[in-house]
Amino acid sequence: MPRPLHLVRTPAFGPVLVAAASVLLLAGCSGAMPGATDPAAPPASEPPAATATAPAEPAEEPVPFEVACDALLSADDVYAFNPNYGADPGFEPSADGIVGIVDEGGTACGLLNQTNGAVIEFGAATPPPGALETRRGDAALSSHVVPTYGTPPDLEGYFSRAGDVGEAQVFTGPYWVVIDSTELIEPGDAQALVAALVANLPAG
Repeated sequence: MPRPLHLVRTPAFGPVLVAAASVLLLAGCSGAMPGATDPAAPPASEPPAATATAPAEPAEEPVPFEVACDALLSADDVYAFNPNYGADPGFEPSADGIVGIVDEGGTACGLLNQTNGAVIEFGAATPPPGALETRRGDAALSSHVVPTYGTPPDLEGYFSRAGDVGEAQVFTGPYWVVIDSTELIEPGDAQALVAALVANLPAG
């Protein structure tokens, strides 16, 4: 009796292996070669170049201006202003403007009222150009212009009052002049002293 025929099924590993090999081959083609650079990747950033720092400008040194107090305001000048005033033997600068005069290497002096004990501080300095412009700008911002002190640009005069203290400032040539006192209530109170002191300054 003849035997029935049996179909022999061939394992399907062959096609699967072929397909897998194809996938791996394609993947290998799309991947970057070892050591290759991806063209889409941004270039590596270079370290910033060192920038040179400009050297700091040297600070301006004060220009000393030393002069005798009675050369700035003589006994006759003081007497003409008010006979009750004379040199203050125990004078120490205290007003901000007068301390500034000292800081700029200038001369600061004091007058004492023999009757009421009031003190008038005054002084003059020759600051270096940059400092002089700074002082002038500060005066223009914080004080009132006083045309009667002199005519710009040869002379610029200012007056301010803070609390019970009045202050006159004058800028003429290389000089910065300050007069400060509780006795200065309005600009005219310092007029005679300003005129005398400016007239006594050495030619700049």
